[in-house]
Amino acid sequence: MAETKTLIEIPAFVTVRELATMMGVSPINVIKELMANGIMANINQQIDFETAAIVAGEMGYDVVAHEEVVVEAPVDETEKTGWRKVLAGERAGDLQPRPPVVTMLGHVDHGKTSLLDIIRKANVTAGEAGGITQHIGAYQTLKDGRLVTFLDTPGHEAFTAMRARGAQATDIAILVVAADDGVMPQTREAVDHARAAHVPIVVALNKIDLPGARPDRVKQQLSEMGLVPDDWDGDTMVIPVSAREKLGIDDLLEAVLLVAEEADPKANPGAPASGTVLEAKIERGKGIMTTALIQNGTLRLGDTMLVGEHYGRIKAMYDYTGKRIQTAAPSTPVSVSGLDGMPQAGEQFRVVDSEKTARRIIDEAREAARETPTSRGRGPTLDEFFARLLEGEAKTLNLIVKADVQGSLEPIVTSLERLNGGEVELDILRSATGPITESDVMLASASGAIILGFNVDADPIARNAAAVEEVQIRTYSIIYKLIEDVEKAMKGMLAPTFEDVVIGRAEVRQVFKIRGVGNIAGSYMRTGEGRRNAKARIVRNSRLLHSGTISSLKHLQENVREVKAGFEFGVSLDGFEDYQPGDIIEFYVTQRVEA
Repeated sequence: MAETKTLIEIPAFVTVRELATMMGVSPINVIKELMANGIMANINQQIDFETAAIVAGEMGYDVVAHEEVVVEAPVDETEKTGWRKVLAGERAGDLQPRPPVVTMLGHVDHGKTSLLDIIRKANVTAGEAGGITQHIGAYQTLKDGRLVTFLDTPGHEAFTAMRARGAQATDIAILVVAADDGVMPQTREAVDHARAAHVPIVVALNKIDLPGARPDRVKQQLSEMGLVPDDWDGDTMVIPVSAREKLGIDDLLEAVLLVAEEADPKANPGAPASGTVLEAKIERGKGIMTTALIQNGTLRLGDTMLVGEHYGRIKAMYDYTGKRIQTAAPSTPVSVSGLDGMPQAGEQFRVVDSEKTARRIIDEAREAARETPTSRGRGPTLDEFFARLLEGEAKTLNLIVKADVQGSLEPIVTSLERLNGGEVELDILRSATGPITESDVMLASASGAIILGFNVDADPIARNAAAVEEVQIRTYSIIYKLIEDVEKAMKGMLAPTFEDVVIGRAEVRQVFKIRGVGNIAGSYMRTGEGRRNAKARIVRNSRLLHSGTISSLKHLQENVREVKAGFEFGVSLDGFEDYQPGDIIEFYVTQRVEA
């Protein structure tokens, strides 16, 4: 007779702790089972019904769905607003409208900071003669009786770095574009990052008062990026403004409110507070001050806040003007004291019932990490993507495509777009010419994307960032091979691949011509090491020139098997002689990557 499994009822979303309680097991065992299925989750993280059902099934339970559907909006709609995790598990009847949260993005020197300052100062009442006494990286302004929260981030890098750590704190992005300068590379990057976050964009066309302003030219550039202005029969609001002359600020705020009406941001003010850390610093006389954005619930003086491995009872709480407050509602930025350490920007916080509970949660998380050592596995590889595809999980393959020239980029993008139309969608988050940069890596990390390079390489900073963020970079020199690999991943046929791992970088200092041998690159090993049995590639101005085997490696006229960092040496590559001082030689080995 077959063994009867215990039946448990699971809602649409459940925390790891709640699932463990339902099954009567330790949360650590649930975390281990999640890790075995490739999911990193802490004890308070919410997982969806499908994930919970798989874990429960593996642990010997039968599962039935709880009939109450608690979130009013469809999953993809709430996901687009970025607050799905925050609202998961809330009853629709408990949700109330909240102020929209806005981030300004754009090219440096196009006026983001000036616009933020104008909006901030315009909201200071006559009674606050001294102005805002405490700048906490976020503030609120009032327009037509409605609050709007602005996050004062330095740029899209910070915006995306927070997303990469799991924080999605923005409802609307204001893209600041100078009317005289037009769309610049950072402008395009900002648009890519906002789109990847599914955040609606309002364009602030700044510096409209300058003699060199060419608004129609800028609108044409925006249209070419897919941001067609509303006065050109598009759906992007483009608002002419001038931070210097204080023109168009009211129009900009009205546009934000119009977009917010469509987004309809909501939260449950009656829930325990949760949200995102914006920054943390030590202030004289106050100790560690943590700036946080309340995303759901209401934060109260005396609450116990838990952020990663830090916790504490809130001893003092200030609003963006530096005024002491007792409570903070959803979408409110606050600065609080009481945490026992410095949390990172982008970390998620939540309120727990006591410091004892906070300590227990931290201890359980540490024990789980000790018992099951594993990498974070944040970024997918093509192999992992199609392993998930075969299991019915993956539906969208996010890509970032970089190429050496526009003539290569266009046919690659066109060929990739032709692969769409089946069950699996391919989303190209960014396509551009030039080397792979840190910005590309952060966008990939935040969006779960894979970076494809054609005849380009990643700069050293990007390589380091990719290693830290665990983002896969795949480079190609043949277009059809790039397209073939993506197509195979989408069809679930990709075989184990080989990955190039850089073991050392050297700089060519001088070129020697030796009769009967050819040109030798007199070089200096900057980092890592060079090996005779490795391969090497020549990179000039971030462009890959040649890749091949090493024909000779010498130190002080002697043949050597390897050269360490800090030493000078001579090297030659098979099939290449056009060395120039300043060229970078990357030594690499090829390692097998299992599917």
